[in-house]
Amino acid sequence: MPSTLPDGDAVPVSGELPSSALDGLGSRPFGFYVHVPFCVTRCGYCDFNTYTSAELGPGASHRDYADTAIEEVRLARRVLGDAAPKVETVFFGGGTPTLLPPGDLVRVLGAIEAEFGIAEGAEVTTEANPESVDPASLATLRAGGFTRMSFGMQSASDHVLRVLDRRHTPGRPAEAVREARAAGFEHVNLDLIYGTPGETDDDWRASLEAALSAGPDHVSAYSLIVEDGTRLAARIRRGELPMPDDDVAADRYLIAEELLGGAGLTWYEISNWAVSEAARCRHNLLYWTGGDWWGVGPGAHSHVGGTRWWNVKHPAAYAARLAEGASPGHAREVLGGDDRAVEKVMLELRLASGVGLAAVRREARPVIDDATAAGLLELDPLTRRDRLVLTLKGRLLADGLIRDLTL
Repeated sequence: MPSTLPDGDAVPVSGELPSSALDGLGSRPFGFYVHVPFCVTRCGYCDFNTYTSAELGPGASHRDYADTAIEEVRLARRVLGDAAPKVETVFFGGGTPTLLPPGDLVRVLGAIEAEFGIAEGAEVTTEANPESVDPASLATLRAGGFTRMSFGMQSASDHVLRVLDRRHTPGRPAEAVREARAAGFEHVNLDLIYGTPGETDDDWRASLEAALSAGPDHVSAYSLIVEDGTRLAARIRRGELPMPDDDVAADRYLIAEELLGGAGLTWYEISNWAVSEAARCRHNLLYWTGGDWWGVGPGAHSHVGGTRWWNVKHPAAYAARLAEGASPGHAREVLGGDDRAVEKVMLELRLASGVGLAAVRREARPVIDDATAAGLLELDPLTRRDRLVLTLKGRLLADGLIRDLTL
């Protein structure tokens, strides 16, 4: 959840949405994102909307947060009305959601179920730092309806973790995976970061091997991005650390594909691999395929029927709005047809299933021809028709290719 908020149109105090947003509500997948903006310490690379206890200030607290979030769930019920479908996915992110007592997370999930209903077989995920859970908390979460855990591992190398300002020891993520399995979680993800200054190819291979040996059914691997305003950016600017290299990042991606693919995990989105279709993160797929979701929490973003809005940033301002019975929405935008068409290409081309050829504007057909000739794109390998899919080489150059297709 980015720490800066874009400008946009004003959100009504009631949170009421345009009628265009409610058209078709119930015909698209619907989920909830719950942002928990608390961390013990701030990682040096992090630009998310998170707060340590020292940064939080008056007017907000861990103790009251679940009750405040539940008030927004109730607001969502009033705004969306009876046409809202049952919830297919819920994702608790942060920050570190598991800094809250597990009972509080279960209460928020219970409020979503009470107001909207949870669909049979729904996916319910929470992110967690490996050191923020134990067997008892994991058992509480599983019994309370959570079905999937996502642990921030980042690296198995001590010196890489220090550069990233991560607090856990290298072996703790594997222990957390085992504890989650013992608590009854069938689906467990490990998040990794590659391209950290000082990381070597051997470090990265060791991290991948350590992740695989822990036995998750899903692995996410992201290239380190140096965000302005972070401690890592300041260290690089002062010359203490080198800037990450794009060519090195490409090499690391190829290593990830080699090792993860060799272990039976298949890519389904550029940065995500899973052992089966059932192990894929359905909540993120909802984002990538244009579904509807309500984002609860300070700075959280929502999207319903082409209307996108985002909440006020600070937890105190967020709590104050809801205490007054007002929407915490900071601003919103209504996407036009052209904007929605561009987003469809931007998001779906990242998927292994690709994007329909008909979704790409005609003016971009020469780009498709050039990219296909260069081995970056191919027609769906299964049907050889109608859908454009990135090749492995294309995945390495996806950002530029997507830009060329949507300009």
